Amino acid sequence: MLEEIRGNIKKLISLYEDVKAENEKLREDLQNSREREESQRKQIDELEKKVDNLKLVGAFSSESGNSDAAKQKIDKLIRDIDKCISLLE
Repeated sequence: MLEEIRGNIKKLISLYEDVKAENEKLREDLQNSREREESQRKQIDELEKKVDNLKLVGAFSSESGNSDAAKQKIDKLIRDIDKCISLLE
């Protein structure tokens, strides 16, 4: 009976060590995933800024007679800036 208890204790210790090792691996995986997520978020932000810049460049380009649309967008931007300035005052 004592040998059976010792065997069960050894089994429990072995299972504990296995779970402990798996837990550590999962923590490392989680940390790696968080770092990857942060990196991808930064990349998304950079790409969104590039898209916005390209849209802005497209709005201001006068190709294909689109100067009226560009003027309207500039006027809208100026109105938005004026509103922001008035709110700050």
